[in-house]
This record gives sequence, C-alpha cells and structure tokens, in this order.
Amino acid sequence: MIRICFVCLGNICRSPMAEFIMKDLVKKEGLEKEFLIESRGTSDEEKGNDTYYGTKKVLDKYNIPYTRHYATRLLKSDYEKFDFFIGMDNYNVLSMKKLFGTDNK
Repeated sequence: MIRICFVCLGNICRSPMAEFIMKDLVKKEGLEKEFLIESRGTSDEEKGNDTYYGTKKVLDKYNIPYTRHYATRLLKSDYEKFDFFIGMDNYNVLSMKKLFGTDNK
C-alpha cells in the first residue's frame, strides 16, 4: 500500500483539495485498495473544521467527490504512518522538516 499525506497550514483548503483530487484519480483507475490518502495541517488553528466552502465550490465545479473533513494537525507520529508527504508550499515543507528532521521522505 502507498500511503500519501498532503500538508498545508490549516488543513481546510489546499491539502484537503489535493487529498480529494488524488482519491478521485486513484478511484478512476480502480486502485483505491492500493492507496491510503489523507491530509494534515502544520497548525491546529482550524482543528476540527470542515473543508473551506471555496474549496468545496471548486471541487463541485470539476465534479470531484468529497466527504465531511475534520482538519487535523500533522504529528511526529505521522512520519511512520505515511510513505510520502507533499507540502503545498515551501513554508509547509520547512514546518515538516522542523517536525520530522531532515530526512526527505
């Protein structure tokens, strides 16, 4: 199984959008059982909040399905849960390096 985590600041806009797009792409290829796809935020300021309404609007526009999302913060323990971390910008990548160290997973 390939385990991917998308990471942004609050986990309500960019990383959930990437998560839902990737899930849709994987499903269209019939590979859902071969992937674990989730998202996290580097801060907990949005903890528990659903996906931003503007993000849902874009996903709806392109017919990308999504489910109720609860924003969660990236934890050091996530390092063992996922194979790949994809930061939505350089700030997120720097935050991941601070949390995980300099390994380029």
